[in-house]
Amino acid sequence: MLDIKDLYCSIEGKAILKGLKLKVKAGEIHAIMGPNGAGKSTLAKVLAGHPAYTITRGEVTFKGQNLLELEPEERAHAGLFMSFQYPVEIPGVSNFLFLHTAYNVNRKARGEKELTAEEFAKYLNEKMALVDIKTEFKDRNLNEGFSGGEKKRNEILQLAVLQPSLAILDETDSGLDIDAMRVVASGVNHIMNKEMGLILITHYQRLLDYIKPDFVHVMIDGKIVQSGGPEMALQLEEKGYDWLEKSPDAEVVK
Repeated sequence: MLDIKDLYCSIEGKAILKGLKLKVKAGEIHAIMGPNGAGKSTLAKVLAGHPAYTITRGEVTFKGQNLLELEPEERAHAGLFMSFQYPVEIPGVSNFLFLHTAYNVNRKARGEKELTAEEFAKYLNEKMALVDIKTEFKDRNLNEGFSGGEKKRNEILQLAVLQPSLAILDETDSGLDIDAMRVVASGVNHIMNKEMGLILITHYQRLLDYIKPDFVHVMIDGKIVQSGGPEMALQLEEKGYDWLEKSPDAEVVK
């Protein structure tokens, strides 16, 4: 589904990603961990098409397409979803309007019939029940006045509604208490399926207690230096990242 080869990128002349390699197949959950400044969030933004970053070398293929040639909205239409570390508030735009518009834009791009407001309301209610979100959320303005946990849960609702092929969750656990994390993780687990790939970017192992990854990758100084199974996260929790900083790069085989 996603194949990143030797990816280098910079911002304002400063190199951030330095030869990153990663493959994600449908049905797989990949966790990316690493210290601050390692380039984890940069990777998410580059995949989503953030214009501030310059690709200096490498290839990214998504579902057989050259992802780097696509505009951000084309990437979304192709099935790529990214949640933000700090979701923005949009006063005056209700959750219902935002989600209805986004959903229909994707359907139109795929040549599918758009849903009426009544049809979408029924669909949205089903998804809200799936991820345990109260129905009154759909009438509230997008993230306006939401707590940190509510904003993150709202992004999981967006994920459930849009049903992407690949979801990139950038520090979804940031700022969440344990109860909110459980709710968010439960929503992700209900949405995950054999056709979808998932990239979890996180600092902490605790999220991986609730969302079980197939692979854990350690990112340091703009590249993945070690990959392993779920036990890798436990090692990092115990030892930190210092023990890996001088280790040779590990080829990512999945």
